[in-house]
Amino acid sequence: MRRRILLAILLAVLVTAAVLGIPLGVTAWRLVENLNRESLAERARNIAATVDTQVANGQEVDIDQFRVGVPHGGLLTIRGDGIPEKQLGLNPGPDPVVESAPTARRGTVILAIPSEPVRTKQTQVTLLVVLLVVLSVGTGTVVATVTARRLAKPLRHVADRASRLGGGDFRPDPSRYRVAELDMLAEALDTSGSALAQLVQRERQLVGDVSHQLRSRLTALQLRLEPLTLHEDAEVAEESRAAQEQADRLAQALEDLLAAARAAREVDAEPVDLPVSLPAIAEEWRQLLRSEGRNLRMKITDGLVVRATPARLREVIGVLLDNALRHGAGTVTVVARRGDAEGTVVIEVGDTGSGVPDEITPHIFERGFSGGGSTGVGLALARALVEADGGRLELSNKRPAIFSLFLKVPRPDDVGEVRWPADPAPR
Repeated sequence: MRRRILLAILLAVLVTAAVLGIPLGVTAWRLVENLNRESLAERARNIAATVDTQVANGQEVDIDQFRVGVPHGGLLTIRGDGIPEKQLGLNPGPDPVVESAPTARRGTVILAIPSEPVRTKQTQVTLLVVLLVVLSVGTGTVVATVTARRLAKPLRHVADRASRLGGGDFRPDPSRYRVAELDMLAEALDTSGSALAQLVQRERQLVGDVSHQLRSRLTALQLRLEPLTLHEDAEVAEESRAAQEQADRLAQALEDLLAAARAAREVDAEPVDLPVSLPAIAEEWRQLLRSEGRNLRMKITDGLVVRATPARLREVIGVLLDNALRHGAGTVTVVARRGDAEGTVVIEVGDTGSGVPDEITPHIFERGFSGGGSTGVGLALARALVEADGGRLELSNKRPAIFSLFLKVPRPDDVGEVRWPADPAPR
């Protein structure tokens, strides 16, 4: 995109330079010649007027008196009835510049100068015009480069924002570009991100509610069917056992579908190197905290690798840092270490503020609940995204507030393919 913008602007500059430069060069060439001819013609008319005066007074024409009026290297010729032809000066050479003026007695005053000085001056002026055109093209190139960079940078940022949005990073981006159309697009992406965040959270909530309700109903059904399998009536007992078997199959199918859904959510998860990714994620928040007079400190154990979706991890860490920025105080710390349980890594995000009030603690991850006037979506969405990658998010300490993110360590048998359970044939 940057190259296309640069080429388009340069093409416009070159076309403009050609349209203006060529006529300007031709005009300058002719203007120099016309000015020299006009000056030469003016000298010839003055000499002719003097000759007419002398002839009218009966005086002899003395050509030496016109020596001052003859240009350097030029030749003056005076002709007329009753006046012998007289010349003063040097031979101007081939193809001279010649101008003449008539006298009263059908005479002529002719001034000729060498053409070489005129052509030299014409060349100099034309080269000056060319230099100005080249300078304008060079200036246009600099302006085009700056403009292309200024336009391409926000376009790349918008493309990256859209890519992160598609990857699950729904955080609003405060960056604006001072270009009306691009700012409108950024506003639309932020609005879409907020809407998608709420949609994903509702979808996660719905799946959890449906699975819980189905499991509860199936468990109750299985408990009611179990005594009937021991009924004294053989036919009733047989039908009860058949119903019990179908209920068990339905429960197993539900478990398979939920497991497949979890695997589908984790299909984009990949090994993420925390010593590399966490500083990059936190860097954009460091400046925001610094503008509030606060610091961000990080402590990451070497060699930590987790299995996560990069966009989801970026979103979750961003939510936790944003929560610390909005509702916390003092220095914000990010600590990544190995978990107490084998095969887990813990990322802790905390601050030195007053912490979370007791009345808020049980509801802090509930959708729509907020203790500080926000939308109440951030922490709920963060927990849902962590769970989608097979991890969990907890408030491990209330005062000061510390959120702990538990993630899995990649295993050799992790696969990216998801196989949904086949639809079993009725039995």
